[in-house]
Amino acid sequence: MLDEKIGFIGAGKMGSALIRGFIKAGTVDVQNVVACDSDATAREKIAKEGVQVFSDNKEVAKNASVIFLAVKPDAVSKVLREIKDVVTQKHLVVSIAAGVRLEALEAQLEEGRRVIRVMPNTPALVGEMAAAFSLGKNATSEDGRLLQEILGVLGVAVQVDEGLMDAVTGLSGSGPAYIFLVIEALAEGGVKAGLPRDISLRLAAQTALGAAKMVLETGEHPERLKDMVASPGGTTIEGLAVLEKKGIRGAFIQAVEKAARKSKSLAKSASRKQSADCLRQGEK
Repeated sequence: MLDEKIGFIGAGKMGSALIRGFIKAGTVDVQNVVACDSDATAREKIAKEGVQVFSDNKEVAKNASVIFLAVKPDAVSKVLREIKDVVTQKHLVVSIAAGVRLEALEAQLEEGRRVIRVMPNTPALVGEMAAAFSLGKNATSEDGRLLQEILGVLGVAVQVDEGLMDAVTGLSGSGPAYIFLVIEALAEGGVKAGLPRDISLRLAAQTALGAAKMVLETGEHPERLKDMVASPGGTTIEGLAVLEKKGIRGAFIQAVEKAARKSKSLAKSASRKQSADCLRQGEK
């Protein structure tokens, strides 16, 4: 269990998933977690977990040494302006805002502030997160180790160059939704073949879980594992032939690429908004 006090600015879907995941995993004592959200309902929900909740973002910065920015990309500039005066060199600022670059984050804080950018995903809630992170120019290797320790209890956390973060967003950031769609479709297929809906959904979900564990634990390439299931002239090869004919493989590739491009466009939009905000602040 870590001694650091962890704060969350934003307690929506991703923020609350991380909070609940940390508490469930025993990473931090619930008394060492503080949070703030602009939505009263979100504050009420997370307060029920035993988390101390504030209505002022500055209070999170004042009461935590590690600050997670878990707000939408277009809200980052506003939040950083609010907390800029209270964020010191003792703080570690961790942003999970999709598409917002480290340079943009650092430019809106005082010089020398330590920043890390992270792309997590919602399976953090069940301890099976796939996340990647990039260190800002002032973040230390010790900061990286600390973040990996914090995130590691929720699944897998890998360090990458920031130039790869859009690809991470398109793959693991958006990926759970793709897999949920696969599970839903498999379950519907089972129902169409005659299975009761509850049994079909349970079998589909467990099948996806088991297949993923085989990839991770055997170290075998998915193609080889697929061939182990698809015996000549059997049932599986018939199903695979349909999927190939429908272009499922290509559809998944395109989905990741499209999401990655959207992440890049979000970064450009956030950069333009930051420039406009800075201009307005200068005029004042």
